Amino acid sequence: MADERPPSGEIFGVPYNFERPSLGRMLSAYWQPGEEMLVKKPFGVGYTLNLANWRSWVALAVVAVLLVQENRGEDESYGDEEEEPVEVIVD
Repeated sequence: MADERPPSGEIFGVPYNFERPSLGRMLSAYWQPGEEMLVKKPFGVGYTLNLANWRSWVALAVVAVLLVQENRGEDESYGDEEEEPVEVIVD
């Protein structure tokens, strides 16, 4: 007997969609004026950002600032510390 699962729906409140994506559906999924910040993904499982909502742009800006700050912190941390020998005592 063939597996009769639908290509789209919800499981435990999380949407999924495994229909073959088209360019128009992909573009319209990420730009939905009047909708909330998170919208159903055009392909796959879960939600994605609605780029027509200003809150999505704020979230992207915060993520970008945190990534830049993290990369700067890694570059600066290696030059500041002088390495000293470590004494290890084993009983």
